[in-house]
Order: sequence, then structure tokens, then C-alpha cells
Amino acid sequence: KFMLVTYFLLTTQLNSLSHSLLHLVLSCGKLTAQVTQPTTASIIAMASSSEQEFVPLYRARLNHFSRHCGLWDSRTAAHVGDKLTLRLHDIHVSAVSIDLQDELSRPLHLHQLVLPLFDSVRRASVLVHGAEKLWVTGSVLMSSIRNGRSGF
Repeated sequence: KFMLVTYFLLTTQLNSLSHSLLHLVLSCGKLTAQVTQPTTASIIAMASSSEQEFVPLYRARLNHFSRHCGLWDSRTAAHVGDKLTLRLHDIHVSAVSIDLQDELSRPLHLHQLVLPLFDSVRRASVLVHGAEKLWVTGSVLMSSIRNGRSGF
């Protein structure tokens, strides 16, 4: 009976975690990806470009581009996505959601920089609800800008 109740509670927790919200916090110096549980708003997984393994790259960019604001790029975003995915797998989260309006409200250059993060999470078999609309919107925006029709 105890095993059944424990299994039920664990299954309920894992099901509630599968509807977690992936939120990105961006600055010119740092990219942070947080996964929160919607019912409690507590962070259940997080990865950041300021973690120890990114410090050598950060210092190299800081020394090379001392007045440049962009201290992370799409490759760094993909690595942050990989780190986040490992942590999501550790806690058995197989799906997350994004706030599509929040992501679409970002400037185009930031929108293009964070797409590899979502892609790396998706490639590691974590479903990202809402991200498919970001790729479509990003391609439409980029093609319209290349064609000289920036009516957005």
C-alpha cells in the first residue's frame, strides 16, 4: 500500500513537472535559462552562461571585445541548452512550455540568438511546447528582411 501511494505521488509530481515553463533571462553579458513549476513558481532546473565551464570563453570575449555588449552568442546559447537538458533529464522532465508572446516580443537579433537554445533542448528529446512557432516566425522575419519587405 505504501509503495502504491509513493508511486502515485511520484507520478503526480512528474506529470506536473512536464508542464513546466522555460523562461530565458537575457542581458548583454549573460544568458540564463530557468525552468519553473507553474503551481509554485519555484525553479526546478537552471543553466547559465556564467557557469564555471563558460568562464574562459567569457573572459576571452571580455578581453577581446571590452566595449562590446554581446558576451554570448548562439553557440553559447546552444551549450546552455545542452546543460539545461541534462538537468531536466536528471529530474525526469520530458516537456516544457515557453511563453510565446514573451519570446516573440524580443528584438530580432536576440530572437535569432536564442533559437539554438530551444533547438538543442528539442534535439535532446525534451519537447518544447510553443517553440515550433518561433522557428516559423523567425524564418518569415528573416526572409522578409532579406527581400527588403520589413513591414513588421
